[in-house]
Amino acid sequence: MTQILVIAKEPVPGRVKTRLTPPFSPAQAAELAAAALEDTLRAVAAAPATQRVLALDGRPGGWLPDGFVVIPQRGAGLDERLAAAFADACRLRPGPAVLIGMDTPQVTAGLLRRAAEALAGHDAVYGPAADGGFWLLGLREPDPDLLLGVPMSRPETGRRQLDRLARAGLSVCHLPELTDVDTAEDAFRVAGQAPATRFAAALRETTRPQKVTIVPKVKSGTPYLLV
Repeated sequence: MTQILVIAKEPVPGRVKTRLTPPFSPAQAAELAAAALEDTLRAVAAAPATQRVLALDGRPGGWLPDGFVVIPQRGAGLDERLAAAFADACRLRPGPAVLIGMDTPQVTAGLLRRAAEALAGHDAVYGPAADGGFWLLGLREPDPDLLLGVPMSRPETGRRQLDRLARAGLSVCHLPELTDVDTAEDAFRVAGQAPATRFAAALRETTRPQKVTIVPKVKSGTPYLLV
């Protein structure tokens, strides 16, 4: 069986989902990030795993389910932090590992199970993201050198990561493409694809029209709107 890792930031306004502002405020962006993180963690909690690990930048909150080992993120660039998450989790429990981020609230326990099972017959499993990156990376034998130096958060990130795996001679199983929530357009697309998620509910609450109350003027009796 495989362990599952999540790498995430504490959903603090101004520190997460900054590309959502505007149109959303920093507080709204943090609420959406918290909902996406909760959806992700619940999917991981429902998937079979030898160990569930959260590599966290920040402090745990009420969004964290039981059954997770929390470790701090290490490293400067994202490639270093991903490599360190694999290394630190595998020091706690050696063996195959699957890693995802907090940007795909539409992920399901079934997809995670499929990723873990793929490592029985492949050296790696790879989930491409619509922006050119990847939403999941699984390794039968995690090795930091498979990640260190790969340029992250760029349109060519996925291609460069796959090149690294190929040059190491690894067989790779490919999963379906998912959309990372980076922009407002991404948020509405993902919410439409997974309307039952907490993320979709948070987006609906954030964007619903303000309620108005009709209050009559005392003298004329002509109503006006109080927002």
